[in-house]
This record gives sequence, structure tokens and C-alpha cells, in this order.
Amino acid sequence: MNPPSDLPDDQFASFPPIPFSLFVPQDNLNSNPNSDPASTTIPNSIQIPSPSSSQLLSFSVPKKRRRGRPQRSSTSFQIPHFPIGTLNGKSDNFGSSSTSISANSIKHTVENPNSLTQTTVPDISDEIIVINKESTAEALIALTAGFPADSLTDEEIDAGVLSVIGGIEQVNYILIRNHIIAKWRENVSNWVTKEMFVDSIPQQCHTLLDAAYNYLVSHGYINFGVAPAIKDKIPADPGKPSVVVIGAGLAGLAAARQLMRLGFKVTVLEGRKRAGGRVYTKKMEGGNRVFAAADLGGSVLTGTLGNPLGIVARQLGSSLHKVRDKCPLYSLDGKPVDPDMDMKVEIAFNRLLDKASRLRQLMGDVSVDVSLGAALETFRQVYGDAVNAEEMNLFNWHLANLEYANAGLLSKLSLAFWDQDDPYDMGGDHCFLPGGNGRLVQALAENVPILYEKTVNTVRYGSDGVQVIAGSQVFEGDMALCTVPLGVLKSGTIKFIPELPQRKLDGIKRLGFGLLNKVAMLFPYVFWGTDLDTFGHLSDDPSRRGEFFLFYSYATVAGGPLLIALVAGEAAHKFESMPPTDAVTRVIQILKGIYEPQGINVPEPIQTVCTRWGSDPFSLGSYSNVAVGASGDDYDILAENVGDGRLFFAGEATTRRYPATMHGAFLTGLREAANMFHYANARASRIKVNRSPSKNAHSCASLLADLFREPDLEFGSFSVIFGRKSADPKSTAILRVVFDEPRKKSHEGSKLDQQHSNKLLFQQLQSHFNQQQQLHVYTLLSRQQALELREVRGGDEMRLNYLCEKLGVKLVGRKGLGPTADSVIASIKAERGNRKPTSTSLALKSGTSKLKTGTLKRKLIRRAKVVRSSNALTPISNLINGKASEESKTINQSLPDTMDSGQSQSEMSNLKQ
Repeated sequence: MNPPSDLPDDQFASFPPIPFSLFVPQDNLNSNPNSDPASTTIPNSIQIPSPSSSQLLSFSVPKKRRRGRPQRSSTSFQIPHFPIGTLNGKSDNFGSSSTSISANSIKHTVENPNSLTQTTVPDISDEIIVINKESTAEALIALTAGFPADSLTDEEIDAGVLSVIGGIEQVNYILIRNHIIAKWRENVSNWVTKEMFVDSIPQQCHTLLDAAYNYLVSHGYINFGVAPAIKDKIPADPGKPSVVVIGAGLAGLAAARQLMRLGFKVTVLEGRKRAGGRVYTKKMEGGNRVFAAADLGGSVLTGTLGNPLGIVARQLGSSLHKVRDKCPLYSLDGKPVDPDMDMKVEIAFNRLLDKASRLRQLMGDVSVDVSLGAALETFRQVYGDAVNAEEMNLFNWHLANLEYANAGLLSKLSLAFWDQDDPYDMGGDHCFLPGGNGRLVQALAENVPILYEKTVNTVRYGSDGVQVIAGSQVFEGDMALCTVPLGVLKSGTIKFIPELPQRKLDGIKRLGFGLLNKVAMLFPYVFWGTDLDTFGHLSDDPSRRGEFFLFYSYATVAGGPLLIALVAGEAAHKFESMPPTDAVTRVIQILKGIYEPQGINVPEPIQTVCTRWGSDPFSLGSYSNVAVGASGDDYDILAENVGDGRLFFAGEATTRRYPATMHGAFLTGLREAANMFHYANARASRIKVNRSPSKNAHSCASLLADLFREPDLEFGSFSVIFGRKSADPKSTAILRVVFDEPRKKSHEGSKLDQQHSNKLLFQQLQSHFNQQQQLHVYTLLSRQQALELREVRGGDEMRLNYLCEKLGVKLVGRKGLGPTADSVIASIKAERGNRKPTSTSLALKSGTSKLKTGTLKRKLIRRAKVVRSSNALTPISNLINGKASEESKTINQSLPDTMDSGQSQSEMSNLKQ
């Protein structure tokens, strides 16, 4: 089973800020001048000009991963070269200029892809830091790691790397972030320290350096892998909570190593007798010392420019073998397919794919319920492509290749979203790892506590932790990470208690999980030649078009004369019940039909292996795809944790950017390790606050609710308390904003700007909660700032805008105020004297006075279902500056940690269960 292909990095989809245009590269670009122009392919590589060059940076993006054949035409993006100082966090453009930067005045011109006119970008050079002259190259390196060139990722925003999104501070952060990534990529065997950058980054930006470095390390973008310098960072005595990882595939191993380095106690449970999951390298051997390493599962490293497994391979000192583009096809009779006909049919096939793409745009939402196969067949019949039998066989070969790329029948692939991952291509060659990918598995599994032959059947999760049951054994932990394949989740062989949310169950059901099988054959010698890595064979039976349609030669990387035949599509399912002897006999017949007419004898294989991934109880298939009725959103749904950060999910079926790939699985392991680290720290902080002396008599939440019963200032939905003994304008005050039912709208007579984003923010916040339930958010500010805020006219929306835009503060939930607020609360309480504190029950009652008896639990459950996952606190200013479509997403991700409805501490803990 070969996890599909070039699914790589993300950032083309998020490129509206970058002016780019589509172009067709010249045929002779980076190619052999003597080669046939018709078969020329453009390498997937980034071309970085010299800093003084004004040329465009180009890198080609294949339409769809098609690992069996070279992509004869590619779409390439052009990104203007930009030196230090041209990134503008508030602009929608990149500057294009020389590297000579004036300290006082720079005018950048950019090409507007729509109007093709020149636009002047304001001078911002005085405020942008200068690290070095390689900002363009570093931005592209960061791009391959998954970062937009001129903006933050959603994950960075959720992590709170900046207090205010946008502006020069964001530009400088991005420059620092990119510089750190590029520095580590120079030597991935070293541990990059923060101190390496102190001298090159101005003192005033060291806070940004701390934020960028800590984010990159904790989220596994740098300093990951198996290099000795990185392994040395794993503490001998873990001090953080315990984690049970279910599955020792690439996702589980990546997460386990990262969690161990972060100080967690890790136990990995694996049902098989080996690690690696769907990545399995088997040693095949015969007489006369003939042997080879056969990748029976994931085999191709796709898009090596940003591929983290390519980095692990570098750490192991391994060079990668590029899968060469040459892939001749052979007809039923063994004769080579005529090149002109090959070209004709491939052009027709690509034309139909283009027509299908345009069709789904015209159909809109209706295309969600239509299969790609139905669309292609309809167009083929209408336009009369592939009319004769030989052309039809060739056309069916391309269909089989497409089914191989998606591990799914075209009749079940979604027309609307089958290629939704294409924009995230990492770029670079497709490669084999000499000796097999088992080398990666072996290195990643080293010193990881893995318990083999532990088949998990039950997972219990709750507010106190998790229990993972394998047979008669129970493994307990603070958290658990489930990395089993989607096929296993679909089968229901693992029982979750409580049952997984219906949202996740629906996503599991909607996504497709396809099948690819292989026949590996070790021969006494190489009879097929060593000048190619792939060749194909046609079939005259559409139902068997995927049967041994493609052969991979591993003779140059496996250590011996190894040939592997692939079985895809409908044939892959029939293959599960085919006797191995029949399968091998059929393959040998095909090979003899190709080579014996050339006078080449085909020997009997020394050893053969047939895979049965569909029957393997620990996989029940090969890799995921977007089936009819599903979308990329379902990958995100599968990635969501449940149980308030107790049970997490990783694996290739949990990443919408890189599904069905080995590197996708690996990256999800790093992703979830970061998420678990975040939740563990959040819980530790809550415990620490709960045990602080100020909580002995009364919780700070109750104190705060009591103090705001008589605020010092109150205007609209805003109220403020501050120490009465101090008239210092700089003294600390606490501001509370109440989001309530529509009656709280301002009546100050000002007509609201209908386009103002705060209006949408208010509407969205109110839509998430019952109108009878209040929502409290807070911030710390000075007395003077509170008085200025009171004078703002235009209603609550304008005040909120002033607060976030002008004052640049974050609104957070009670728990996000931190220890500084605790001391302020205690001080204000002490100043107010002997007033009897309001009880916890009264504090609760004041916040939910309109709820009828017996409805509170339902309201809390509804609220728990609405929110998605409690990530790091997100400034509400993010929502104001963001797009409308992004506002809802940010709110969903941040609500649990940032909102407080006036409930007591005990009731809030119920919400988290």
C-alpha cells in the first residue's frame, strides 16, 4: 500500500496577499536540450535568484499527484523576489525591488494580477528589522514548511504569538520565524538554540524572537527527528503527565518522540509485532546471497522540498533516489504503446479532468453528491475521446493511475473535493529511500517504549484522564492519542466510552478509505534494465484496468533485483481473494509478454510476497480519500480532540493538507504532541491557581463576580473596577465586557456602520449562546485607558473597536487574566472593606437567573457541543482584522478558554467534562 502522492504544503491556497500569475514554463527549462519536448517535465524545484535579481521565483505544481507517470505540463506560480523590508503585514502586496534599501524612503512597485498596473506601497523601511539579505529565500523555505509568506497561520494565531495581529510587529515576527526555520534547515543534525539569534536580532524584537522560537520548537517545526543532538534533549526523568499512544505508525512514533522530548511519560501500544503500521519494509532473500528490501506499504517520499521525512533521512545520512520520469507503457500484446497515441490520449484525459473541474464550479453545491467517475465518463462519451479499442485501453490505464493516486474507485470519489489537497504541494522530487522506509521507522522507534501485540478494544476518557484497554490489560494516563487508520475507526472495533461525538462519527463515515495492493518479486538478476524506475501495462477489461497496471523497479535502491507490481481500483479488492500463486503467474505472463519478444529471458522469481491490506485487521485498507458526500472539512473533524483535551487523534486521515501520505501522518503526530502539550500546561495552570492562597476562602471567579456587582464605571456593556485608594492614571483596572441578549444593544443614538466587522462579531458571539445566557470577557488596562474608553461614542461596537484597535488589548476569559489579575482582585477586595462576599451559588444565580430548573445541564451540553476545541487564547482583535469566514472559525477554536458565563468554578469544571 503506497500512501499517495505529492500532497504537500499548504501555502498556495492562502496566497491572496501575494500577486501571482499562471504561466506555462518553457520546454527547455532545466531539461535536457536533446530530449523530446513532448516528454519534457518541469522539475518540482524552487529556483532562487540572486538577491539583486528581479526575476521571478517559480516552482511548478502538479495538477494532481500522479506518481505512475511524469506530469507533462505543470502549473507554476511566480512569486516576485522581495528583499528585507518588503513584507508588509497590512498590505495585500509583496514589494518587488532591488536589495538596496534606503533608510528614509523606499517605494515598492508590485504587479497587480488583475489590472496589470503599478501600485505604490508606503514607506515602512524604518520600522522593519534587517536580519540578512536572504529574506526571499528564507520565506520560500518557510513556505515549504507550511507557513504563508506574509501572514500568520491559524495555529500561530491560536497560540497567541502576537498580542495584535497585523502591522509592523507581525512583519518582524514573520522575518524572525522564517530566519529560524532556514537556520535549522542549514544543518538539521544540530539543535538550534535561541541564543544563536540574539546578536542578529535587535533588542526591541527579542520578545518576538521568544515567541517565534518557542512556537517552532513546541510545534515540531524545528529541532525534530532522530539526530543525536535532538535525542540528547529527551529528559531522563519525565516530569509532565502520562500519555498512552495507540498505534506505532509514523503518526504515533512522531508524537511519542516529541512528547518524550517535551517531558511526558509515554507508553505506545501496538497491535502488530512490529512498528511502522502501513509503512513496512520486508527483507526478501534467496540463494546465492540475493536479497532486497521491499517496501510493501508506503514507499514514495513525495515532494521532498519540505518533506519532514526527507529531513529525517538527512539526519540518518541517507541520500534519496529520485524516481525518474521515464515510464513507457506496453499494450496487451507486449508491444510499446505508440508515443503519438500515448500523447493524444493523455491530452484528452487531462482535458476531461479540466472539464470536470469547470463542471463542478457551475454545479455548485450539487457537485458534492456527484462522483468524479460519472463526470469523466459522461464527458468522454459526449466528446468522443478514446474512440478505438487501443485508445480506450490507454484511457483506462490513466483512470487506473488516478485510482492508485487516491486509493479509491472513481465511482466513489467526490467530484467536488477529490483533489482538495492539491494546493498544498510541497514541491520537489518524488524519491525512494535506499534500503526502504523501514529505516525511518527503525530510527523513530529507537528508545520509544512500545508494547507490541497489544490490540486495543476500548478507550475510556473523562475529566480525570483516560483508560485504554487491550485485552485484559488496562493502561491509564492523563491523555491518550489514537493513531489507528481510518479503516479501523470505520469498523468500530475500538469502543469509545463515552461514544465519540456524532459530528466525528459522521466524518468517519463520510470519508473514503481505499485500497492498494502489491506483488513484490525478487529475481536472480535484473532483466528489465536499470535505466527506468517505472513502466506500465494496459488491460482490455475495464474492471481489471488496475491489475498490475504499473511496475516499480527497486533494483537501484533495494540492494537487489526487486520488482513490484501494483494493483489498484476494483482489481485491488478482487486481489484480496486471489490465490497468491495465481497472482504471481499472471504477473510473470505480463512480464514475459513484454520482454521475451525483445529476446530477453524472464526468469522465475526467487521469492514473492502479495499484500492484503484490506484484510489486515490493523489497517482494513490503505489510505483515505474524499468520497462522494465528504469534503476536506471531514479531515479537520477527525483531527478534533474530545473530552476537553483528554483524547486526541492523529494519522493521515486527520490532515486535509497531506492526506494519504507518509509525511502527512508524521506531521499530524507532531501537531498533536503540540496540542497535548498545550492542554497539559493549561490544566497545570488551573491547578496552580486553584491551590493559590487567595483561593482558600473564596475563588477568584466568585470574588470577581461580587466586585462587579458594584462597578466603579459602567457604560453600555462595559464595566470597570479599580482600586479606590489610588488615583494614579496608570494604576491597574479590570474591564469586563458582557455579551448578552439583543436588549444590550446600544441606544446612544449613533447609527452603526453596517459594514463594521464588530457588528458581525457581536452577532456571531450571540449566535453561539442562548440569548438568555450572559458571556463575560475581561482585560487589564490602566485607569486612564478606562476613562478614555468611556468617552468613545458610537455604541459598544465602536468601543470594542477602540479597545482592540487603538489600545491593542486582548479580551479573554476569567482564566486567561493570569496571576497579575489575581493580585489586583485581592487588592480591590481588601480596599472595599467588610462587605460580605457573595456566595458561589449567588454568583451562579446572577449569571443564569432566567434558566429554569433542570435546564442548566442542557445549556452546558449545548455549549460544549458548539465549541470545537479549546486552543490558546486568541485576541478578539484577530476577529476584527480577519475575514468574515475566518471570524467564525477563530471564535469556535478559542471560545472554551476565553469565555466565562458567570458560572462558579465547579460548574465550569462540569462544562469541561
